[in-house]
Amino acid sequence: MSGPDAQDFAARLSAAAEEVAGFLDARLGDAARTGEAAWPAQLVAAMRHGVLNGGKRLRPFLVLETAAMLAGEAGRRAALPVAAGLEAIHCYSLIHDDLPAMDDDDLRRGQPTVHVAFDEATAILAGDALLTLAFDLLTDEALALPASVQVELVRRLARAAGAGGMVGGQMLDLAAEKAERAEIDEAGVTALQAMKTGALLKYACVAGAVIAGADAGTVARMENFGARIGLAFQLADDLLDATADATVLGKAAGKDASRGKATFVALHGVEATRARCAEMVEEATALLSPFGAASRPLAEAARFIATRRS
Repeated sequence: MSGPDAQDFAARLSAAAEEVAGFLDARLGDAARTGEAAWPAQLVAAMRHGVLNGGKRLRPFLVLETAAMLAGEAGRRAALPVAAGLEAIHCYSLIHDDLPAMDDDDLRRGQPTVHVAFDEATAILAGDALLTLAFDLLTDEALALPASVQVELVRRLARAAGAGGMVGGQMLDLAAEKAERAEIDEAGVTALQAMKTGALLKYACVAGAVIAGADAGTVARMENFGARIGLAFQLADDLLDATADATVLGKAAGKDASRGKATFVALHGVEATRARCAEMVEEATALLSPFGAASRPLAEAARFIATRRS
C-alpha cells in the first residue's frame, strides 16, 4: 500500500484504534454500574490486559467507517459503542484461543497471553466477562439508536459470534486438526474460515449499515463485502503463519503446519493462496463502487487486509 489514500487510511485506522481503546479503557476503569456489585480487581486487570494490549482494531474500524460512509459523522458517532462491543467479543475470542486447551500460545501482540500473565481460570473468566460486556454495550441506555435497531444488532452479533459463526468455526478448526489430510477439502476449509474469522468481519460491515439505517439492498451489499474481506483476512493470516517471522508477527509463527491445521496454504501452497487473497480483495472493492469517494477508507482496508505484516 502506498500513496495518499493509503496514508489517509493508516491515519484513520490509528485514530479509530485510539478512540475505541479509549472508550474501552474508560468503561473498564469505572467498571461497575448502578445496582451492580463491584467487579473483582483481578478479573478487571485480566480483562484490561486482554483488550487494551494494542492491536489494529480492524473490526471496530469497519463498523465506524461503514456507518460514516452511509450516514456521515452522525452515523460514526452512533456506531462507537457497537464498535467497542465488537472489539470486546474479538478480544474474548483471542483470550480463549490462546489457552492451552486450544492454540496454546504464550504471546499475543508481542505480550504474554492472559493465561500466562495471570492463570488459566482467570483467563477463561476474563473472556467470559468481555463476551457479556459486549452485549451490555450494544444495549446501553445512552446508545443513540432505536430499540428495534439495538435488538437487530444484538441478534446479528449473537449469531456471528456463536455456534453458527465464530465459535462453531473454532470447533471445526479443532476437529480438522485431528482429521486425515485426505478428509480436508477446499469447501471445508472455506466454510471453516468463513465462520471462525469471517463472521465477525462480516458483522462489522453489516452493523455499520444497520446503524446508518441503510435499506435491505445496501445491507446485503455490505454483507457480501464483509464476507470477501473476511476470507481475504484469513488467507492473509495463513500466509503470515507460513512465511512471517515471529518477532514481526507478535506471536508464534509456523504453528498451522506443525499442528496440521486446515488452511488454504496447506491445500494449495503459498502462491495460490496469495492469488486467491488478491481475488477476494478485487471482488470486495468492486462491491463498493456505488458509494464513490466515500468508500475509499473501506477499499483501503480491504487492500490492507491482504498486505498486512502482522
